[in-house]
Amino acid sequence: MFSSIDDCVDLANGVRMPVFGLGTYKTPDGAEVENAVRAALDSGYRSIDTASLYDNEKGVGRVLKESGLPREKVFITTKVWNAEQGYPETLKAFDRSRKRLGTEYVDLYLIHWPVKDKYAETWKAMEELLDRGITRAIGVSNFLVHHIEDLLKNATIAPMVNQFELHPRLYQAGLIDFCRSHEIRVEGWAPLMRGRLNEDPLILSLCGKYGKTPCQILIRWALEHGFITIPKSVHRERIVENSRVFDFSLSSDDVARIDSLDRSERTGPDPDNFKF
Repeated sequence: MFSSIDDCVDLANGVRMPVFGLGTYKTPDGAEVENAVRAALDSGYRSIDTASLYDNEKGVGRVLKESGLPREKVFITTKVWNAEQGYPETLKAFDRSRKRLGTEYVDLYLIHWPVKDKYAETWKAMEELLDRGITRAIGVSNFLVHHIEDLLKNATIAPMVNQFELHPRLYQAGLIDFCRSHEIRVEGWAPLMRGRLNEDPLILSLCGKYGKTPCQILIRWALEHGFITIPKSVHRERIVENSRVFDFSLSSDDVARIDSLDRSERTGPDPDNFKF
């Protein structure tokens, strides 16, 4: 399906978003995040995912500036944290994130988690930010079907992206189908399941078949499904390795075999049982 690290998908408003990027969750600000982002940009990545919670937006912004790349060539995603939600709070939180990133605009702004009784007002602020042109696209993260249905009751604009935990052991077919039916792009976090599938017999057998590492097989699986994917690493060699997934394809039979690994197994919180 995708044959280049430069490949993008169209969001509902026509904004082009790279299908592949770097995740920075739990990557400390300073040298660690700066080295990771630098390695990613050097390797051809053009999408970086961060968040207010990660406390590394300053480092992302520093490397973005020093890279010399035109701002429009790098797609930056950040997120409003739970404690920052609400209408006026979100507007202020966005401004703080934008200043930390050192950029005039953000490419994609997401609601990090569906905080009950807050996300509707938060979404109004998101729509205003989009209307003002200081974010190019807006979306949600960790929203289940009922959260999106509730959000859509009063929304003027539907979310353009839903970013949620997605890997072969947590293949949320119903949520994926719902998003696609509403033109919401699916983006997966923890696509490598934090290393828990590296010794899986099926994955290892496919490594032998395709001459690829477990991480490369898992990333390619996500791409074969058309998901946007943001594997995280802080090691240059692994960042490079993760990007080398555009020179092969998995057969449809092998994709289906990987799909069969689904066990509804999470590495992160359940959105319906998250302690906000």
